[in-house]
Amino acid sequence: MYRIGFSEDIHPFKEGRKLVLGGVLFPNEIGLDGHSDADVVLHAVAESILGALALGDLGKHFPDNDPKYKGYDSKKIVQEVSSMMKNEGYIVSNIDIQVGASHPKLEGSIFEMRSVIASLLETDAENVSVKAMSFNKCGVIGEGKAIKATSIVLLRRK
Repeated sequence: MYRIGFSEDIHPFKEGRKLVLGGVLFPNEIGLDGHSDADVVLHAVAESILGALALGDLGKHFPDNDPKYKGYDSKKIVQEVSSMMKNEGYIVSNIDIQVGASHPKLEGSIFEMRSVIASLLETDAENVSVKAMSFNKCGVIGEGKAIKATSIVLLRRK
């Protein structure tokens, strides 16, 4: 049996924060605003899995009004969601992620993001696709005001 999940997340830039995307730190870059570490890529990954399993959204499991999750490492979020997935009897068949950002340029970090995400999901990196999109100077993403991530996941029963 297969299950498909989809999610999008977007966070605006905020001075004084570290930029983490797909579990990879981008030094010397302005970070994203959010209750946790604001890793928009890992948020989309986790929520697409929750959606595939019909377990609700990130806010249900990691509410932004809970001080426990203030500054929370999004890698822990994905690990917890991955554990839920395994408990439901599923594994990742493949996951496709698109990151919309005018900056930073992502091409030099895509392999590392794929590796981190694969490790968190306990799958092979060949099952994880990460693509970058600039939005050609259109909208808040293209104007460099925010970063957006979209994730589609295919889970299969173990």
